[in-house]
Parts: sequence; structure tokens; C-alpha cells
Amino acid sequence: MTRQLTPGRFRGLKSSSLAGRDVFGIVAFDQRGSYRRMMPPDSSYGDLVRFKKEVIGALSSEASAILTDPTYGIDAAMRMNGKSGLLLALEKSGYSGDSSYRKTELIPGWTAEKIRKAGANAVKFMVYYNPQSEALAAELEAMIRQVVDECHRWDLPVFLEPMSYSVDPDIAKESAAYAAVRAEIVIETARRLSRTGADVLKMEFPLDIQYDRDQASWRRACAKLSDASAVPWVLLSAGVDFEQFKPQAQIACECGASGFLAGRAIWKEAATIRAADRRVFLRGTASERLKQLLAIAAAESRPWSDFYTPPASSETWYENYA
Repeated sequence: MTRQLTPGRFRGLKSSSLAGRDVFGIVAFDQRGSYRRMMPPDSSYGDLVRFKKEVIGALSSEASAILTDPTYGIDAAMRMNGKSGLLLALEKSGYSGDSSYRKTELIPGWTAEKIRKAGANAVKFMVYYNPQSEALAAELEAMIRQVVDECHRWDLPVFLEPMSYSVDPDIAKESAAYAAVRAEIVIETARRLSRTGADVLKMEFPLDIQYDRDQASWRRACAKLSDASAVPWVLLSAGVDFEQFKPQAQIACECGASGFLAGRAIWKEAATIRAADRRVFLRGTASERLKQLLAIAAAESRPWSDFYTPPASSETWYENYA
């Protein structure tokens, strides 16, 4: 059953989609804290801004949209290809609390209103979330609803990114013990958070492929995620190599995802090569990776318009438009 969206949210999703198709092929470069650690330690603010501008400038002519941040990415956003949509991050980088009790904070002085005024088509909001965290999960769900309501007040669609983590300090997310319960956590997260009002979920692959290489299992898990989600979802790359991400994207899209929202799988090597070689890498290898992923999204993804319809029009629709 489809749901009618308001004009701004419907246009926001359209403007972030591949031309002629209601699916997403979005390049992400909104890292901040991890970005500083990725770059040489003596990198200045100008260096960090310049590198984002190089990456986004090179890839925005192909991507359906670009996701970036207000700290280092606004200069790139103002100079990227005009046919690409723009998503801006709302949350503060990282988390407060300890590693097994992660709380999300908003960027001070940064709001949905400012994101709308900056010309973005949508908001990205990331939270660390584990449904097993009980009281914290309930607190985060309430926070998500408040954020979504505020973004919708400015008629901006919300791409909600829940990142799973272990609530047991003795069990690392990269461990076999966590891998055994990862699918259950990711799928239950999709079930719960797709009912908070967010328009699109940006989801992790539900299995850890270091421990489960059976693509039949991948298909079952992705199909369960699609069944659980009440809204469209896109696959994030979580920093894996392109060779790992491509088959994940293929299966996710075949099993109900509405495309991808990926970053480092496409461009991460550019951070470690000489500036003189970056242009060649970005225009060559990174661009070719993006094209391969876009072909998968275009051919295999479930359109987000399976979930949403445009607003009804009338002679006086604008009189009650909030």
C-alpha cells in the first residue's frame, strides 16, 4: 500500500534518484572524525575541504545524489554537478557514552531549517542503534521521531541510518559471536525504525560476509530485511572494499533494496595517493566503480515509488500547504 507524500519530500526523493528511475545511486562523503584520521595528521582545514571537493566534483556527474556534511563538504556541495541531488548530514560525528551505550547528538547550530535553506534535497540522520539496548533504544526512537517531525516541517525527506553495535563490551562487532546475531539485530532494527516516520532507511548488509560467504544466505537475509521494512531501504558500504561491496549491492537490490548509498567502497584509495594521481584515480577507477554500481541499481532495485505517491493537486492546493 502506497502512502502520499508532501510536495517537498516527493521532489526531494525524485531529485536524489537516477534519471528516469525511482531508485538511488548515491555517493557518500560525510565523514568527519574518521575522515581526519584517514588523512595525513598535518592536514589543515583547507586540505580536508579541498579533498572532499575533488572527490565530490569527480563523482557528482554520475551519481544520483551526493551525501556530505556541513563541516568540510559545503564548498564541494556548492561546486558539484548541478544535476545531482544533495543530502546533508544532521548528526554530530561519533557518539557520547561508552562503546556499549552509544548516544547520538545533533551538530550544534545546525538544523533542518538551515539544511533546507542551504538547498539540500534531503537530510541524512545517523544513529547507533541496537534494539537490545532497551531504555536507550526507546530514547533513540523518541529522538528519531522528533528529528523526523522537524525535517518534515521543512518538507525534507529523511534518510535514516541506523548503525548496529554490540551492547556487550566483551563482544566486538567484528567477532564471530556478533556475526551470529547480526542479521537478527539488523532486521529487527529495520522493522522498528521504519515505523518512526523516516522516509528511507540506509541499512548495513545484514550478514558479516567474513563469516558467512553463502550467497543463498545473503539473499534470505536481504529478503527478510525488505519484508521487515515499511519504507524503502538502500545499502550502505560500511567502508568495505569495492570487490566486497559490489556483490552485496547486487543481491540487496535483487532482494528489495531501492539502490545504494556508498562512499569508501568507491573512493577510499584516493585518500592515500599523491594529489597528482588523484584525478586519474577518481576519473578512472572510482568513476568506473560507480558506473558498475549504478548499472546494478538501475537494473535490479525496487523503486521507492512502490511505497510513495505524489501529492494530489487541485486549484487551491497551495492554500493549505504548510
